[in-house]
Amino acid sequence: MEWQIWFAGLLFLTVYTVIISEKIHRTIVALAGACLLVLLGVLDFTEAVGKVDFNTIGLLVGMMIIVGITRRSGVFEYMAIKAAHKTGGDPIKTMIALSIVTAVASAFLDNVTTVLLVVPVTISICSALEITPVPILIAEILSSNIGGTATLIGDPPNIMIGSATGLGFMDFVYNLAPVVLVVFVVTLWLLKLIYGKRMHSTEENRARLMAMNAEGAIKDPVLMKKSLSVIGMVILGFITHGALGLEPAAIALTGASLLLLLTRENLDEVLHTVEWATLFFFIGLFILVGGLEKVGIIEDMARGAVAITHGNLKASTILVLWLSAVASAFIDNIPFVATFIPLIKEMAVIGHMNVAPLWWALALGACLGGNGTIIGASANVIVSGIAAREGHRLTFISYFKIAFPLMLVSIMLSTVYLLLLYF
Repeated sequence: MEWQIWFAGLLFLTVYTVIISEKIHRTIVALAGACLLVLLGVLDFTEAVGKVDFNTIGLLVGMMIIVGITRRSGVFEYMAIKAAHKTGGDPIKTMIALSIVTAVASAFLDNVTTVLLVVPVTISICSALEITPVPILIAEILSSNIGGTATLIGDPPNIMIGSATGLGFMDFVYNLAPVVLVVFVVTLWLLKLIYGKRMHSTEENRARLMAMNAEGAIKDPVLMKKSLSVIGMVILGFITHGALGLEPAAIALTGASLLLLLTRENLDEVLHTVEWATLFFFIGLFILVGGLEKVGIIEDMARGAVAITHGNLKASTILVLWLSAVASAFIDNIPFVATFIPLIKEMAVIGHMNVAPLWWALALGACLGGNGTIIGASANVIVSGIAAREGHRLTFISYFKIAFPLMLVSIMLSTVYLLLLYF
């Protein structure tokens, strides 16, 4: 019915607008929108449940539980302090070392979790050096989103793309890790040029940093060993899941269950570390996009995209990359990717295209584009909030002046990479 088309489209736009405004929590808005679709009969309840990608939800739950238990051991604080010690207290080298820790951790953990662990330690290190933490925090935001781009599990958009397409852990590594490494190195080099002459610390302050006890950060060595063993097995499972015939969610949930059995941690406390608001946001979003799909809006958008590019794969790839990058800088990349996944699938059918390059363009654009503004990704907002609580303001404009040009550089590098790799 025509009213359903108008209703589903207007509802989605309204939900999107309210999410951007941040007047109401995004999870509440997404769930309310999903419920309206069901109550007014655009989707029945069974259809709505069928639209939820439980592979994405399961993967996130499993990894959140694993990280929630592991963080109690203090291993992440240990890594950050050790990295700072390697620099001898030099502020620029400390920035680079902490950026590397953040990027590597974000490739294998959710980048929100990574910054929650690294940022408080960073502020302590900067306090010892008596320097402002803002440049290092900006570097860590950029690094978390860049590092998360490299793997299936590093960033929610990649999890969603992998689940929707069947692309595996190693597919993401092979296709994205090379350009991510180049982007990361170039970004660190540019940050060094920007901040190299602004960050200085005295010998006395450097000595204070070197006196910080990394070993003292380890609160539970036994828990650390158990946690790292399980994380190693889970990563091995992700690498081989195609050969094993297992979904990534099954591997993550198995790892979480095993770690719970090995550690006998209090279940209620562990479940408190799971970001339920994020999970329910995903559920609401999947249902909202499912409504667009059912009434035919996704198909119409796909036909429009094919018409703009005349079905040309190269033009479509560049369009998806730049559109997703610019859009993700100003709006949350999760709803954007949720909308684009069925759109690309429909473009494949209508335009008779091999859409493999479009998936990598979407992943690069959405993940790297999130670096453009302080609201572009969840990790950015969280770092800004922690910094403000500690008395270090990270404003929209101060961040934008540094990060947006660096984001554009990363998308230019990605453009060259995709053209060389596929065309």
